[in-house]
Amino acid sequence: MSGLSFVPLGVGDAFSARWYSTCFLLERGETRWLVDCPHPILKILRESTASCGEPVEPSTVSGVILTHLHADHCSGLESLAFYFHFALGRRLPIAAHPAVLRRLWDNHLAAGMDALLTAEGLTRKTFEDYFEAIPLSLDTPTVLGPLAVECAMTRHHVPTTALRVTSGAEVWGYSADTSFDPRLIQWLCAADLVVHECNLGQHTPIDKLQALPATQRDKLRLVHLPDWLVEEDLFIPALVQGRRYTVHSDPTPEAP
Repeated sequence: MSGLSFVPLGVGDAFSARWYSTCFLLERGETRWLVDCPHPILKILRESTASCGEPVEPSTVSGVILTHLHADHCSGLESLAFYFHFALGRRLPIAAHPAVLRRLWDNHLAAGMDALLTAEGLTRKTFEDYFEAIPLSLDTPTVLGPLAVECAMTRHHVPTTALRVTSGAEVWGYSADTSFDPRLIQWLCAADLVVHECNLGQHTPIDKLQALPATQRDKLRLVHLPDWLVEEDLFIPALVQGRRYTVHSDPTPEAP
């Protein structure tokens, strides 16, 4: 596949019993980046890519682009990094804003990963033993192979970045978790397709998105869905878990 495409590996919110938590496999040729990484990521990756064709092996994943540190977006990092460490013998690249990277090890991963028992005894490990950190900038794109990643801060409980990912002439946008923010939506709508969350509380209400001008609304596809949100009730399409989409001016899912 030569163009920019993506598979929603999950489309649910943190409480969903119907879908996996929202995350994506973003693909251009042989380059494959996960966008967010909930648990159980290896099962999520296999099942959701198998449903749109051949299962993607985790060994072919280039790394993770991480938006923020809520568990429904980052709880799979431990298992994926252990897989890279033990099964592949290499570090897991992780691209995120410095405000996200700053607390990732000490406040999230270290308790389960900073010690390994070997034949020689207990050995201490650091973030650098498992991960290759790639800081994302708010000012300039970060090049990840054929992808150029831009980020902008969202309105959320913890530091969170929306994304614009460019490859060739194609641009994919993702709101990540955010309350309704017209300026952020304007920034995102420079993309050909914008994947936007919708939910309750300090998230983005569906009625706010439905009231946007058609020039913006027509670019949107919904994720981070609560279980009660029925796709038939929406005139902004919800993405389908386990379908592959191409990114262009009129994005449509490919047949499984």
